Amino acid sequence: MAHFAEVEEDTYKVLRVVVVDDDVLRDADGRHNELLGQTYLQKIFGRETLWFQTSYNGTLRVRYAGVGYTYNKELDAFLTPRPFLSWLLNEEKYAWEPPVDMPEDGNRYVWNEVIMEWQQPEEEVGE
Repeated sequence: MAHFAEVEEDTYKVLRVVVVDDDVLRDADGRHNELLGQTYLQKIFGRETLWFQTSYNGTLRVRYAGVGYTYNKELDAFLTPRPFLSWLLNEEKYAWEPPVDMPEDGNRYVWNEVIMEWQQPEEEVGE
């Protein structure tokens, strides 16, 4: 079975992920062809829909797409939702990173977007 993510045309945000039988993707020579899956899904859901194949094992487009993820055309990758506006995309790791590294002192921290720094959760401060 193959999995395809439908994305919004303007934002490339993932709207849903559907399953397509592998037979749909085989061309006349028996080779896998993603375009056949896209065409198949457009016949079902409408010609204006936009589909990209995704895979559970991350061999296609870095990671399995989920609702709310975004497809990045330049990287040909599905990205997790951006946790905070200040976080930047590390294009080598395909991951969002904070503008300030989290302290590595063994304590738990949470990101405070207002003051843009890591803080210990209040219930742990002073324990």
